Amino acid sequence: MNDATGGRTVRIEALRYHPDADTRPRWQTYEVPFRDDLSVLQGLQYIKDHLDGSLTFRWSCRMAICGSCGMMVNGVPQLACHSFLRDYLPGPVRVEPLDHFPVVHDLVIDQSEFLNKLESVKPWLMPATERTLSAGAYNQTPAQMAKYHAYSQCINCLLCYAACPQVALKPGFAGPAALALMHRYNADSRDQGWAARAEAANADDGVWGCTYVGECSEVCPKAVDPAHAINQNKANSALDFFGLRKLLTPGGGTK
Repeated sequence: MNDATGGRTVRIEALRYHPDADTRPRWQTYEVPFRDDLSVLQGLQYIKDHLDGSLTFRWSCRMAICGSCGMMVNGVPQLACHSFLRDYLPGPVRVEPLDHFPVVHDLVIDQSEFLNKLESVKPWLMPATERTLSAGAYNQTPAQMAKYHAYSQCINCLLCYAACPQVALKPGFAGPAALALMHRYNADSRDQGWAARAEAANADDGVWGCTYVGECSEVCPKAVDPAHAINQNKANSALDFFGLRKLLTPGGGTK
């Protein structure tokens, strides 16, 4: 479309909802000046700065690193800073909060439940013995680092949760990002924490809650492949179930 000055515009439709004040969500439409290099996030920032300061959304880095600006863009989980208005012409571009999360205000979701799930998988290194600073760094070969490096790229943007049908069906399911980060540490040669994470992994809402639909890996902006990470830990969980971990795993089953 063209504005009054003859410049090109694109229509952005934002889902507005403030639970404390609104009885139901509603759509609000804005006409935004268009350029080929504008991201969806920049379109929202134009609305915030020039048209409607009450529109609420999260953002920070604008470089697909912080993960703050995740939202549904025309029904698909996307990072708004990594999506471009030109790809949705002639419009409209519809933006909504990420699926499967409570809404705080407009496009902002409540991440509290995810943070609890993340903590439950203990996503930190648990070495077999304490190491003093004077002992120096833990050394790894490139091959050892390659086993977990891809899974360490997760930015907690939560697009995978919005795409995962199991998150919708089983709210208690730990979910793709938390389980992928669990595997990041399980696969690390410096870590011996499987036993501490086994309860979360082996639970019905742990790795076995995943049915390997794979949508989480499809939408991941950092190519983490959480579906693959989860299914690698199903093998570890199966060893626990059959009591084979101590026989087959170096370190007596702690890894």
